[in-house]
Amino acid sequence: MKKRKLDIAVISDVHLGTFGCHSKELLEYLDSIKPKKLILNGDIIDIWQFRKRYFPKSHLEVIKKIISLSTHGTEVIYLTGNHDDLLRKFSDVCIGKIQLLDKIVLELDGKKAWFFHGDVFDASIQNTKWLAKLGGWGYDLLILFNRFVNWILVRMGKEKFSLSKKIKNSVKKAVKYINDFEEVAAELAIEQGYKYVVCGHIHQPQIVRKINKKGSCLYLNSGDWVENLTALEYQDKKWKLYYYQPESFVPLDNDRQSIEESAISA
Repeated sequence: MKKRKLDIAVISDVHLGTFGCHSKELLEYLDSIKPKKLILNGDIIDIWQFRKRYFPKSHLEVIKKIISLSTHGTEVIYLTGNHDDLLRKFSDVCIGKIQLLDKIVLELDGKKAWFFHGDVFDASIQNTKWLAKLGGWGYDLLILFNRFVNWILVRMGKEKFSLSKKIKNSVKKAVKYINDFEEVAAELAIEQGYKYVVCGHIHQPQIVRKINKKGSCLYLNSGDWVENLTALEYQDKKWKLYYYQPESFVPLDNDRQSIEESAISA
């Protein structure tokens, strides 16, 4: 497979060390690209739920692949998230072409881009960390159960479906939280003069232009590698959101991409 050259690739919320992580699919994605910069936007290794008895070879292969990319010219920037927050005590460490940071601002073709995980907006993590960790375990078990359900559905010749997505979309508080997250991130970015704000954390892949009285910015979220299997890519002065498919990597549906590209060029 010919590798696609990219200026920047962004992935987040991989959750290595958990049952929900789609490490094999992520490896296929990383094998298909040759980015100048690879930004790991938090929750790559799930330290909260790390257990010695469960860390498959494919999860280790993801780490080896990232190291390999760095040794072959890719600048790797690891931004810490809430599930790998123990790494924050080592922030600003640089090993070869791998940097460990909490956030970063880059200039992309004359426009400032602000990258950070996004858990700073989550009061449940800041104030009741034990409750957030408990929720993480519950989410992992839900994903495991969902895989079993989907295995049965495939055997019956029916389509797979996501229990967690169904729950999120049906709970008004969850929908409101996602909307609030996007609005707060965008408002802060506009106030500080950033044209792009790039987050993870909420597992909701998104590219949307946010506008208020003070200006506008492009809000981007790289999604995750548990449910959505998505990545953000920056090339030729444009951002695109890519979704994993077994046969290839293609943008989300054509209508969505046309909306994204018009927003990006605006």
